[in-house]
Amino acid sequence: MTTPDAAHPLFAAALAELGLSVPVRRFPAATRTAGQAAEAIGCELSQIVKSLVFTADGAPVLVLMDGASRVDTERVRAELGAGAVRRADAAVVREATGYAIGGVPPFGHVTRMTVLADRGLLDHGEVWAAAGDPHTVFPMAPKDLVGHARGRVADVAEGRDVREERGVGEQGV
Repeated sequence: MTTPDAAHPLFAAALAELGLSVPVRRFPAATRTAGQAAEAIGCELSQIVKSLVFTADGAPVLVLMDGASRVDTERVRAELGAGAVRRADAAVVREATGYAIGGVPPFGHVTRMTVLADRGLLDHGEVWAAAGDPHTVFPMAPKDLVGHARGRVADVAEGRDVREERGVGEQGV
């Protein structure tokens, strides 16, 4: 079911501030995991955007990763020039973003933080991301999504060879 008012109020406010109108889909069953979201939407697992919060030297960092891949924290550490990168706990995620794990959207957070978007997201014409809670998602072109998130494209997926060709600049899209 698609409803324009289905987004979490904080995310709906962010959409309005950006002047965006996106179709938000609400599902009766949770789409908390990438697998659940892909199944509900009927898309490839790699078309799901995971919005994952880490801490780099204690500061929150958002990593946008496709649903079929895992984040390589060593690559994130190197990309940021940080001493240590760790997965944030639920309290840090909520404090930094305003959302609970499983519903964190790629933008519209209460705290401005560094955003890294894995280059693999750009392999699709359309990706799906959480709209503020575990039951809602929205579609967007990956380049637009990274731009609205004020993200920087980087190679931070585990097990993927770093590509030599750079279709998108190092500083973002």
